[in-house]
Formats: sequence, structure tokens, C-alpha cells
Amino acid sequence: MKKLIIENEILELLYIPGNGAWTYQLRIPNTKDIKGKWGDIKVSGTIDDYPIGIKNLGPDKENDKKLAVNGEIRKSIGKTGGDQVRVTLYLHVKKQQLSKKQILDTFKESAVLEQFNKLSIPRQESLLQEILSETQLEK
Repeated sequence: MKKLIIENEILELLYIPGNGAWTYQLRIPNTKDIKGKWGDIKVSGTIDDYPIGIKNLGPDKENDKKLAVNGEIRKSIGKTGGDQVRVTLYLHVKKQQLSKKQILDTFKESAVLEQFNKLSIPRQESLLQEILSETQLEK
């Protein structure tokens, strides 16, 4: 499943000397709250209408995520550090189904299981079903 995170947004291609594979990069706005470690956050899309395939977004502590822009992409779009590029990106979301046990364990760890158990059985089932039907991004 893919979710649009930016569409036709103009970004600056950053040049950071001595930064290895991250020497040329884009900062992707409004992505700092996307959870995941290196290799978990996959995106695809285009830079200046050039398809980039599936790439990793790099976490950067409390900042927006970064996207490395390799030489093949830069050559294909004819851009370098400091240039403006038009970017569309889709986040690849893994659909992960939780189990009732995982939810109840989380309730226990969060000290809300006792309150949950006081609810009627139909209300408990309704809440569990609601949680189970949410997508990974919403969780």
C-alpha cells in the first residue's frame, strides 16, 4: 500500500560535502513524525518527473527525513546542489495486522487493562475491532 506524502513540491537539492551517500540530499517536509529506523521507511516517486524507484528515507533525530539523491538521478535530471527540483513521493506502508493479545498486552503495559475489562463484552469487542481495522499509519 502506498500513501502520497508530497506532490509536485519544489525542494532544494542540498549539497553537504564529505557526507558520503548523503552528499546530495533532499529534506522531505512534514516527515519527522513518520516512525521507523533506517531501511524501514521506503518511498517511491519522481524527481523532476524522473522515476527514482524504491528508496529509503533516512531518519534524522527530530528533523524531517532525508532522501539521498545519487549520481544517476542527478545526471538524468541535470541538477546539482543548490538547484530546485519538483518532487512527488509515496510512502510504502506495510500492512501489519495486530492480534488481540498484542492489543491487550499494550493495554496492560499502559495500565488501562483494568478499565478496559470493566466495559461490557460488546463494547470491548467493538473497541478491539476498531483498533484491528486501522491501517498501520493510523496506529
